[in-house]
Amino acid sequence: MKKISVFIVVLCFTIFTLIGCSNPSSEANVSGEEKDLKIQVVLKTLSHPYWKSVEAGAKKAGEDFGVNVEVIGPPSEADVIEQVSMIENAISQGVDALVVSPSQPTTVSNIFDLAKSANIPVLLIDTDADWKDKVTFIGTDNYSAGKEGGKYLASLLKKGDKVALVEGAKGNLATDERIKGAKEVLEKAGMNIVAQQPADSDKFKAAGVIDAVLQNHPDLAGVFAANDDMAIGALSATKQKKVNIPIVGLNGGEEATKLISEGKLAASVAQSPYDMGYMGVENAVKAIKGEKVEKRIPTPIKVVTKENAEEHLKEIQK
Repeated sequence: MKKISVFIVVLCFTIFTLIGCSNPSSEANVSGEEKDLKIQVVLKTLSHPYWKSVEAGAKKAGEDFGVNVEVIGPPSEADVIEQVSMIENAISQGVDALVVSPSQPTTVSNIFDLAKSANIPVLLIDTDADWKDKVTFIGTDNYSAGKEGGKYLASLLKKGDKVALVEGAKGNLATDERIKGAKEVLEKAGMNIVAQQPADSDKFKAAGVIDAVLQNHPDLAGVFAANDDMAIGALSATKQKKVNIPIVGLNGGEEATKLISEGKLAASVAQSPYDMGYMGVENAVKAIKGEKVEKRIPTPIKVVTKENAEEHLKEIQK
């Protein structure tokens, strides 16, 4: 009987040890803890392919890191107040981190202070804001991107040519910086800026802007638009007037890239929106865990022209 008792004790000890070594409950706790994390991504809008790409990157990061990611945005980039309300709601719901692309950076600083008070880390993507407590800014140097677009447009024109600049929504820091960079380069190259008007990053509004500019300046020689949608809108207006001039946009999206490959748009400065979304969530997870995050994380840009449009199209479709 003693031998049997000893055998049972040893057997039980062995089973207990094996269960303890595998520690399934520990693994479940770790993955369960991460799955309980909620990261709210608030974009300028979800109605544009560019922001859909940011959304795709954010959601993929959520899958890869095992966290809950919800991506939201107002109907239009001009809906600044609605975006502010979305950020306020996320804070009141007690999310674990906020990843935001602010439509109007000057409007959101007070809201971000509420997030800080609630110990919610805030990461900015695509568009920076002058708020000292952000975890990081991830995105394009918009001023440099504008300069690259302006430089390419200037290379297609001659000194004294008339150029129109199409801005985004008033107060949109990203598009403002792009216009600033493009304008600096174009003026330095001797171009005559005859118009600089906002079109709220909207195709139809941009078409209206360029239609009006052409009425006053039928000898307009080129257009720089602060995003692809406005470049496409400008193209629509020039086609209506049967005017063939170079138009440069910014974003490097699929629709614009196809038009570039067909020789209808001159160029677009491509950003990396998918990477912005992915890296936003990736670094939000780090911030929640208390890991170090760099204060500025740049994403690459490149000028898409007819020469490299097909290659770029394959990249973004992939």
